Amino acid sequence: MDDSPQQLNPYNTGTLTHRQRTLTKGHLIDSKIKSYGIFPSFSPLDPEFTLGHHIIDNFSDHFSFNLVNKTEKEKNNCRAQELDEMVLCNSSIPNTALVITDASIKNDIATSIAHIHSTNRPLIKTVHHASFVTSSEAELFAIRCGINQTHSLDNISKIVVVTDSIHVAKKIFDPGSHPFQIHSATILSSLRNFFSANDSNSIEFWECPSKLKWKLHHEVDKDSKSFVVTPSFPSKTSWEFCRKSNSNDLINLWKMMFQASDGKGKNFLELLDDDLNVIKPSYTKGGPWLQLVGHSNSLCA
Repeated sequence: MDDSPQQLNPYNTGTLTHRQRTLTKGHLIDSKIKSYGIFPSFSPLDPEFTLGHHIIDNFSDHFSFNLVNKTEKEKNNCRAQELDEMVLCNSSIPNTALVITDASIKNDIATSIAHIHSTNRPLIKTVHHASFVTSSEAELFAIRCGINQTHSLDNISKIVVVTDSIHVAKKIFDPGSHPFQIHSATILSSLRNFFSANDSNSIEFWECPSKLKWKLHHEVDKDSKSFVVTPSFPSKTSWEFCRKSNSNDLINLWKMMFQASDGKGKNFLELLDDDLNVIKPSYTKGGPWLQLVGHSNSLCA
């Protein structure tokens, strides 16, 4: 047995001096705290992203997106009817699988769920949990699990994915660099095998807003929020979650400084949202105030 004194971990934050602590920025890796390392997110060298090998070039007619028509006045009722008709039409086709996905986050723990409906088969459910990931990552992972589960079924020639995060689904076919490449590469590889197996195989992505509360999607939504999961530590953090956390910290600090500062002036006009709550500063989509520049003389004069 080695009786030599145990070496301290040089990467343990407990060994840092006060000056080192003040100079250190970002998310720290510490074996004694909840965060320990970063999930891999980018995979630019994956064969699925190789020039000339993109699935959008080789199988462009095998996938499609069905989006909500935002110009319709009764878009919620119309969309619900379209979804009902789609299910009715595909329910008579034994080779079609309907994948309903959703995800929710509670106490930094994401729950990703997929329900797979197929004629003459029992309902299949997939449930996965992950700590310290963003909602977009959780939604994409739910789609990934649903497609993967469906691909393992026999005699499936058409997959219909219904999701409330259609913008995330579009990332699957984005050959550019983005923090969802790990999931995209896995999904693309599965779809490539699916499309190559039969020239008639296809997949459709249907947008279903959560506020629509369409029956099949609402059931998945309720399932995703019904779990109470105890986190296990240490746990890795996703790169996107780190970026989001840092951004939120900066925005919250700016909000506090803005409210406490005299710089906004005594006659600063507080804008209210539809629920009569004060609109707080934000950088999203140009911020709540910058959107009005050039469009509202009364607010921006």
